[in-house]
Amino acid sequence: MTRARLTDPQPVVSERIRQRLETKMAERGIDLAKAQLADTPEPIPALEAAQKRIPVDYREALPEHPDVAAWVHTVAEGAVAPHADGLNPHYGTAGRRRIAHGSSLLLWGDTGTGKTHQAYGAVRALTAAGCGVTWHATTAADLYAEMRPRPGVDLEHMLRRIVRVPLLLLDDLGAAKGSEWTEEINFRLLNWRAQNHLPTIITSNLPPVRTEKTDPRQPVLRDKVGDRVLSRLSGMCAPVRFTGDDRRFQRR
Repeated sequence: MTRARLTDPQPVVSERIRQRLETKMAERGIDLAKAQLADTPEPIPALEAAQKRIPVDYREALPEHPDVAAWVHTVAEGAVAPHADGLNPHYGTAGRRRIAHGSSLLLWGDTGTGKTHQAYGAVRALTAAGCGVTWHATTAADLYAEMRPRPGVDLEHMLRRIVRVPLLLLDDLGAAKGSEWTEEINFRLLNWRAQNHLPTIITSNLPPVRTEKTDPRQPVLRDKVGDRVLSRLSGMCAPVRFTGDDRRFQRR
């Protein structure tokens, strides 16, 4: 005797019940073959939850830049099944795939050219891509403020949590005043993420390095974060330059 398996497709109702339903519907003049469901978009719970954490300005953001869109596709394609890296790789593999490893982005350019908009667009696109995304977003200045010593707060635990989050958006790197302490925070954060290939989106108003065409008065990211941090950024990130006018002035 052939036994049905859980993996075999099972009918919602038996053939006998289906025929009775069709007969009853036909008696009422309803043709099931022509019946159509309303074209209502299926809600995406992950995206709905993400919307509450995303600043209002960026809740409609989309990854319109081709390099950012390509990065989203690559990271989403690299999502793995639950427990794929654990001791029991086949346990729970029927669950939703999760973001695990991938490349990173450095979005740089003048103020107001859409870097943060595209960064949140990438976060939104990944949460809507059908895979689980645990993410955290912060500006560099806010990160340093969080890491300031204060009573009753385990700063090491807080930093480890941010360092190891599967997807991180670090906005405005190089905008805050630098010091040996901020350089150490940057290094610990980016070194661990670079070594473990955790997807990271970094934005900065500064060019990564100085070139012959750089205005001598223009600071560069290397000056702000130091060679050690810039080396990690170079190894882990694909740089994407943004140009154009300040969009914030255009909205007025």
